[in-house]
Amino acid sequence: MKIRILLAEDMHLVRGALVALLDLEPDIEVVAEVDNGDAILPAALEHRPDVAVLDIDLPGIDGLTAAGLLHEQLPACRVLILTSLGRPGNLRRALDAQVSGFLVKDAPPARLAEAIRQVGSGARVIDPQLALAAWDARQNPLTRRETEVLRLTANGAEPLEIAARLYLSVGTVRNYLTAIVTKLNARSKVDAIRVAEESGWL
Repeated sequence: MKIRILLAEDMHLVRGALVALLDLEPDIEVVAEVDNGDAILPAALEHRPDVAVLDIDLPGIDGLTAAGLLHEQLPACRVLILTSLGRPGNLRRALDAQVSGFLVKDAPPARLAEAIRQVGSGARVIDPQLALAAWDARQNPLTRRETEVLRLTANGAEPLEIAARLYLSVGTVRNYLTAIVTKLNARSKVDAIRVAEESGWL
């Protein structure tokens, strides 16, 4: 029985290289490949892979959000995050999204195939250096709603648009932004976005 893989990676050269690499493994088969986050769940529901190998930074919804949706709607599909964004905050978010594995892209090629086999068999795989860094990293001080407001701000939304999307008043959105800047010891909204992104909280 081959391990059926869905691969989500927006960089075509990288995705092609990963598919070619995995095709060399006799017990692994790539049954679907997508280049954006919005396509992950529909492709998974159509092809029913055993393991979804997802990048975090994708057009559309990000890989961690997609991982949460897969956990809810297709729990039999286990998720391995493969990313260049090896930040402790991203690992914490990945664990919150119930992912089974977290590997950075500069891992040796044989490590990816082995991680897929481990995740496919029900084990958890986490890059050891990242696990140590996450252990030492401080927790995200922002609430879920504050993180949501900051993520929308980082994507260019103004308070009026954020208020409409989250069913809040503009004043409440501004209060959230003030609280966010204070909690992150930032100088401005832009600085708060930088701090949160560098910590892997967005």
